Amino acid sequence: MFLLPRYFAYGSNMNPARMRARQCGFVSARPARLQHFELRFNKRAHGKQGVGYANVNWCPGAVIEGVVYTLTDITQLQILDPFEGTPVRYSRDLLQVETDDGPEAAWVYVANPAWVDESVLPEERYLKHLLSDAAPLSATYRAALAAHPAIPATEPYCETRALRLND
Repeated sequence: MFLLPRYFAYGSNMNPARMRARQCGFVSARPARLQHFELRFNKRAHGKQGVGYANVNWCPGAVIEGVVYTLTDITQLQILDPFEGTPVRYSRDLLQVETDDGPEAAWVYVANPAWVDESVLPEERYLKHLLSDAAPLSATYRAALAAHPAIPATEPYCETRALRLND
């Protein structure tokens, strides 16, 4: 049986509006968890001093909540790659995520070591994508994201605005 590819979003792509704006085709979006990883905002932004984006970091016992998308076909990953700066800024790894239906293999973007910087912070507008009402996050996880230190917004948040690469 042929399975459609899965993609686990833990950053701004948890917001389905962002995925649609990026013209990435998917047939479903479901809650999922990446076990033994923690969320960090330590992926240095390209061209934005002090700004960091989401990244996964191995951490036994930790859990990252997110969304697993069933993509329409494998070419949808090629649509996402430029937005994620793959293969330079992020690599794409096949990892196991947990869903309500059990474990599934899904593609996960992981920051390349040369782009990791523990001194950077996310922008408030970036965190708003993660906290969109569409993201199926637990109240505890949502509260932790909302409390995370962030750089104040310099432009208004708008889900439908034109997207820039690596934003």
